[in-house]
Amino acid sequence: MNIDDLKDTWNRENLEATPEISTEQRKSMNLPLEKMRKNMRGEFWSTVGIFVFAFALMAVSPAPFKFNFYVNLLLVSMLFVTVFYFSKFFKLYKEMGNPALNTYDGLKDLLHQLELNKQYYMSFYVAFAPFIVCEMIIVLEFIPRAVPLSNIKIASISIGTLVAGIFALFYLGKWWFQRFYGKNIDIIKNLVNDLK
Repeated sequence: MNIDDLKDTWNRENLEATPEISTEQRKSMNLPLEKMRKNMRGEFWSTVGIFVFAFALMAVSPAPFKFNFYVNLLLVSMLFVTVFYFSKFFKLYKEMGNPALNTYDGLKDLLHQLELNKQYYMSFYVAFAPFIVCEMIIVLEFIPRAVPLSNIKIASISIGTLVAGIFALFYLGKWWFQRFYGKNIDIIKNLVNDLK
């Protein structure tokens, strides 16, 4: 067998391994991808707005210095966590705009990235559990009460808030992801299954 035959065989096998996505399939894929990109942009700008509002509110707050300092410290910590996760989401955002998604393998890789980012998304919400604890401590320590809370009451409020907060964050994150991204990911999964 000569080298030209080997090259021809190699090229045929590579073409069969990575089939091209038709124009019609590409159009059906672009609609959910563009919806997800739009939702990601909206989520990013609303998060920026929330942080700007929170910092502006703390800047004009008449509360004591210690309270303002702790809340601002908490907001800065939340901002660092948010920036970390949004950097991961931004990589996916850029990948979804990649015009090279015209092969089956490219689409499978994108689907893998979407599944990976689903896990990032859920961990993003759960990562806010320590902030719930800190917010609760700040509220318990700085809100004046006519009758001080007993140790058992403080412990039960703390544990109850933490447990309820973790479950609420997890299910809110799951619901939010499914509503804004999950439907579109399912469309892409169906497209990948159709190409098999």
